[in-house]
Amino acid sequence: MPRYPSATPTLFIIGGAEDRVGRAALLRRFVRISGGRKARLVVIPTASSFQDEVVASYTEVFTRFGVESVDVVNPQSRRDAQDTDAVALIDNATGVFMSGGSQLRLSQFFPGTPLGDALHRAHARGTVVAGTSAGASIMSEFMISMGDEGITPVQRASQISAGLGLLKGVIVDQHFAQRSRYGRLMSVVASSPSLLGIGIDEDTAIEVVDGARFTVHGRGGVTVIDCRDVTTDAPDARRGAPLLVSGAVIHNLPAGATFDLATATLVEFVEQHPDVGASLAASSTD
Repeated sequence: MPRYPSATPTLFIIGGAEDRVGRAALLRRFVRISGGRKARLVVIPTASSFQDEVVASYTEVFTRFGVESVDVVNPQSRRDAQDTDAVALIDNATGVFMSGGSQLRLSQFFPGTPLGDALHRAHARGTVVAGTSAGASIMSEFMISMGDEGITPVQRASQISAGLGLLKGVIVDQHFAQRSRYGRLMSVVASSPSLLGIGIDEDTAIEVVDGARFTVHGRGGVTVIDCRDVTTDAPDARRGAPLLVSGAVIHNLPAGATFDLATATLVEFVEQHPDVGASLAASSTD
């Protein structure tokens, strides 16, 4: 029976454009929590239009960190997603990494297929499931598959598709600050206030433990949008109109922040800047 670094379900969700040529701190973290040199990794390049290059790039990075076992799972149809050899690779992995590209390609081939089921089993037993860009969006139950960019939330500016559902109760957006995606995430969450919106900047990741809490890593920030108590005209606004959204709670979380998804509150913040060195505990009961 394969051994896993941890029995705790862990997701490592990257906002895209992570460093691969320098310290590659986020990818190094993924390797470490997946078992280090003994990790058995699977790369899924399916979302990309440049799949061979993606495989070569991530394989180079992971082997540079000492990993000897790097396999590829790359379905090109829902029939391919039933391949027993590909399922076996995921069943044996300690870490799975989904590349960027088009999240619609991922949503075509993984949710509701044997490969998608294998990813759920992997997550449940403690395999680290990671994704960047499109591979980040697919993590949640519902995902933004396309949409307009900009600061102002606009009615019906985004399209929602089914994700993998590895992370419940949220919707994830990526390249968040760099592509000005605040408005589209706000419009989606205002229309579905039971969901938390999580926008992740480039070269930034959240490490989600047991679906309950996440800690921020990397150079950028993570924006959490909580619309559970908003006033909005989303049910009545015409297509393309700016939305009324009043009363939303916004959390801007840099590296070192730990956030509770159930209560939508900051749990802890450990300052990452070496010239400051401050530490803040946000919950005296934790």
